[in-house]
Amino acid sequence: MEGIEGDGRGRGERSSNRYSLKPSRVANEDILICLDVDPQCLVEMKGATGPNGRPLTRLDSVKQAIILFVNAKLTINPQHRFAFATLSNTISWVRKDFTSDIDSTIAAMRGISASSSAGPPDLTVLFGLAAHEAKKSRVQGRIFRVILLYCRSSERPQYQWPVNQKVFTLDVMYLHDKPGPDNCPQEVYDTLVEALEHVSEYEGFILESGQSLARVLFRHILTLLSHPQQRCIQEYLDIPKSIAKKVPQVEPMATEDTAPIATQ
Repeated sequence: MEGIEGDGRGRGERSSNRYSLKPSRVANEDILICLDVDPQCLVEMKGATGPNGRPLTRLDSVKQAIILFVNAKLTINPQHRFAFATLSNTISWVRKDFTSDIDSTIAAMRGISASSSAGPPDLTVLFGLAAHEAKKSRVQGRIFRVILLYCRSSERPQYQWPVNQKVFTLDVMYLHDKPGPDNCPQEVYDTLVEALEHVSEYEGFILESGQSLARVLFRHILTLLSHPQQRCIQEYLDIPKSIAKKVPQVEPMATEDTAPIATQ
């Protein structure tokens, strides 16, 4: 494929302001999905129940959303690979081997449960694992991404990481309670934004919801299907589109000025 040339004004003619757009290949992804299993993941979601009529928790809904995400991502490109970990005080592997098998994802989700963690979590180990795996991915011509699903409203995560070491991209999905005397979701969100900007190689997205609605979680997780190498900056993101009621157009009535003139 040859570069696309033009004069900067939408025409292909030669000029002194000619530019060239070099072709580039979008790399396959290795994606580490990390679920927060703090007891706050057991908060019930609104209007969502399981097969037995039991209300779904955040953790239940997150597991469903991850299976939906992985299945959709593999439909787009079956060469993407996934591994899974959990976050309590620190990081634990659930499935360390990266695979493109959807059945492996389903089995990993079944094996995850809430923990009894206490104290603020440390993301340093997560970033270290991601950097180590990212180097292996890069040798294979792949890029590495971490998706963190965080659900604590009162505990800001801690981390220590070099400013100049950006070898993977971080996305965050933050589920939280409403602000109150016992929590500080805004401060937690700000800390997550700082972490994302501190470590991300490409544009990382942070999406949040305090509504406890499963449909909002699913909508946000599908936004993360976007490939890091093909993203705009998040403030320009305008998906998903809102579904607005379309007002039917009414044909203007004919008047004396607009009435057609009959001819013989």
